[in-house]
Amino acid sequence: MEDWRKDARHEPIIVDLEALVPKDHLLRKIEKVMDYEWLYERLDPYYCHDNGRPGTDPVVLIKMVLIQHLFGIPSLRQTYREIQVNVAYRWFLGYGLLDNIPHFATVSYAFCKRFPDELTSEIFEHILNKALNNRMLDPSAIFIDGTHIKASANKKKFQKEQVAKAAKVYSGQLRREVNTEREKLGKKPIEDDDDENHPQGGGGSRETVEKTVSTTDPDCGMFVKGEHERQFAYEAHTACDKRGFILGVEVTAGNIHDSVAWDKVYDDVTSKFDVQFVAMDAGYKTPWIAKKTLDDGKIPVLPYTRYKGSKEGYRPWDYKYDPVKDVFTCPHGQELRHTTTDRDGKRIYRSTPKYCVNCLSKSYCKANEKGQKVFTTHIWQEYLDIVESIRKTDLGKQIYAQRKETIERVFADAKEKHAMRYTHHRGLAAVTRWVRLKFAAMNLKKLAQWSWKNSMFSLLFVRCCPIYKNAPTFAY
Repeated sequence: MEDWRKDARHEPIIVDLEALVPKDHLLRKIEKVMDYEWLYERLDPYYCHDNGRPGTDPVVLIKMVLIQHLFGIPSLRQTYREIQVNVAYRWFLGYGLLDNIPHFATVSYAFCKRFPDELTSEIFEHILNKALNNRMLDPSAIFIDGTHIKASANKKKFQKEQVAKAAKVYSGQLRREVNTEREKLGKKPIEDDDDENHPQGGGGSRETVEKTVSTTDPDCGMFVKGEHERQFAYEAHTACDKRGFILGVEVTAGNIHDSVAWDKVYDDVTSKFDVQFVAMDAGYKTPWIAKKTLDDGKIPVLPYTRYKGSKEGYRPWDYKYDPVKDVFTCPHGQELRHTTTDRDGKRIYRSTPKYCVNCLSKSYCKANEKGQKVFTTHIWQEYLDIVESIRKTDLGKQIYAQRKETIERVFADAKEKHAMRYTHHRGLAAVTRWVRLKFAAMNLKKLAQWSWKNSMFSLLFVRCCPIYKNAPTFAY
């Protein structure tokens, strides 16, 4: 009879935990590049040293969250269970095989109640600075986009609310430029919606919009895009560099347009890094974004957008503009005069009815019954024209093509490998902390792996070329 292997489940052994973790395990690579002394100094004021029972090591709690995001574990509860049976996880925390792991509720309480709100941002910045110090970042070109995260909210539990329409970041600058043009045209200036003389009082807004608000999580927003199912979601507006490192993120409700949240992400990244090119998709192709990037000395790289007007008739590019006279000329040679500029920054040009009333192409150019053609363009249209010329260059095409291997790859990895398709957290603050820690873990993973490859290559190089044995291999 064949000699079957005996059951060794209860066999006592003497083992070193260090020997059970592979030398090339991801957590070993992370331990080589990460330092935690600054966390003890940062969190020291939040612990009492002379009263109460001993607290759990704060670095252990942070490491447990890093394990969750590094390996794409959906929840802290499941992370707690995985750590109990995973030797590498216990080694990373500094715990033995028989030590009790801190309960997941302790970790949750620490991040929600005890630790400061800005701790997650500081961890994110600390890891990013390590990558910068080791010359792994290439922020010469940044890529900005947004991705939706399904919220922990029942889509059938909601209510309709009338809320004031939020003012745009550039509304003040736009109004000043519009009023300057209106003054030249002899028109009355446009008053501020928040003017104290407004009938609704100071701070009141003339426009309101109806929004679908979740009764489960009021901070999320109803997301509807194309043929996608209606659902409550958050959106992570993200910027990354050419090598896939996340440089900044801003989390908003899922019904906030990409161009609205763009300013915070752009200002945060460009204030820290020397950026030359800013690549974005069609959702960011607005006059304000084109103007701000060009005025800041950056080069916006935006794609072609299909014309959305009527296909039966003259197109906007069929009209020739004369900047000296500030008029447009139609294909039949008639001038359209600049008559006014509205509060949205649209310049309105009108033709003279007596010259166009008998035109044979009146119906083709969409003129009214009196023969007057109305043509509109934006006050910042020249910036969009510059963006369009940049799009056609070889360099512009080359940079825009890198989106699929940078920002789109970041979102794909975050959802497939790091469990960012949906969130169990509720509230904008909690989801923001969750997203920042996830992106911090993704940056840390890339930093650790690249550092390991560089150090292994350097050691091999030193062995093969002894003349360089005194050269530094890698800076931690």
